[in-house]
Amino acid sequence: MITTLSAEALALNPIRFEVSFKEPQAHYAEITMEIDRVKEDYVDVKMPVWAPGSYLVREFSKNVEGFHAKDANGRPLTSRKVSKNTWRVSSKGAGKIMVSYRVYAFEVSVRTSFIDASHAFLSPTGIFMYVDNQINRPAEVKIIPHKSWNKISTGLMEKEGEVNTYFAADFDILFDAPIEVGNQDVFEFTAAGIPHEVAMVSGGNYDKVRLAKDMAKIVESATAIFGENPNKKYVFIVHNYHSGGGGLEHLNSTVLGASRFNYNSESGYKSFLSLVAHEYFHLWNIKRLRPEALGPFNYDQENYTTNLWIGEGFTAYYDNLLVRRAGFHTEDSYLQMLATDVTAVENRPGNQVQPLSESSFDAWIKYYRQDENSLNSIVSYYNKGALIAMMMDLKILHSTKGQKGLDDVMREAYNEFYKKQGKGYSDAAFKDLAEKVAGTSLDDIYHLVNTAGSPDYNKYLQFVGLELVDLNAATKRRI
Repeated sequence: MITTLSAEALALNPIRFEVSFKEPQAHYAEITMEIDRVKEDYVDVKMPVWAPGSYLVREFSKNVEGFHAKDANGRPLTSRKVSKNTWRVSSKGAGKIMVSYRVYAFEVSVRTSFIDASHAFLSPTGIFMYVDNQINRPAEVKIIPHKSWNKISTGLMEKEGEVNTYFAADFDILFDAPIEVGNQDVFEFTAAGIPHEVAMVSGGNYDKVRLAKDMAKIVESATAIFGENPNKKYVFIVHNYHSGGGGLEHLNSTVLGASRFNYNSESGYKSFLSLVAHEYFHLWNIKRLRPEALGPFNYDQENYTTNLWIGEGFTAYYDNLLVRRAGFHTEDSYLQMLATDVTAVENRPGNQVQPLSESSFDAWIKYYRQDENSLNSIVSYYNKGALIAMMMDLKILHSTKGQKGLDDVMREAYNEFYKKQGKGYSDAAFKDLAEKVAGTSLDDIYHLVNTAGSPDYNKYLQFVGLELVDLNAATKRRI
């Protein structure tokens, strides 16, 4: 039976990794893993099957090749696969085990590793293995860049006195810290009292001075909601594609996908700022204030929650709102974006079929695996969740005569669940807290979450003198 070492012993004995790139043009990373203080007859070494923030089992172990193990003297140790993502190493009394393997990395996305001759992007859940039952053990990572590369960008803490070596207090932190290795264009700015690094990969028509100034405004706008910024440093890794988008949040960093030649267009630039705002807002909402199912993580299987309409939907509400508060959208253009969300939800037949809470729970098998029938059968917890956030915000503003809003719910929830209790929230606990802030029942809002169908948007919009109008109503006819 595998046992967990004491916290004191583990603190002095991290698992050590070395990552090198002998053939980056062939899309491989070479990994060595050093495990000491081995007491058991065997050690199970595992690779996660999914990446937190992206709710799909991606089977990262499929990219592993050439798994070998030896003792400290170089003698081979027997190893065999015992499950799709687990390798069992017989220690034969060895106090230290050295594991080596290769990872093939050639999938373009913000959540998967990619290596070619120009750079290496390491998404840690698909690169680093962990010892079963020792997820809380510290880790050290030494990066050996290819000779043609000269920069490393990551949110990991640098190990003092060692070149290109980084430290994570546990594997949850390691798995939440992407690493960019190459010749990225790096610039910095300070906002909310925190230094921020921006690593621009693959070029583009961006203006670094303008971006630094405007991204700082987004940071300040988000931080103002919660009253504090939880980081000592934050890193944006921006992959500039011919065309592309998307982002993935991490504990003190994010990976963004952008179109490299869209920075000069007004719509493209504001869209990028909204992406920045979305992923940055996740610093609080999801990475710290989170549903109870999303941490501690089970890296072997799906982690189910019905609350992605809060974690992602509320964040989707705040991304454009933060850009508006920072002064980049007019009132009219902001309201038009809300109307666009309504159009997207109401033009999707699946809105009448799938409740929002079910959309969250089934993200693993439906939202991330869409097919030709998905339009008819599912609804997005992003844009419909954003509309629920808007309606909750308006109801709270109305019930408190403008004294409180959704900002207060988010701040109170962050303080209560993350800072005071140090744990995730349940459905009931979040609703109770929100109702205390609102001073009224939110049963009507939660009914909209738990049943499929179209909300009465104007019931809430009229609280602030707004009305949603269907411009096509006069031209509709029966067929």
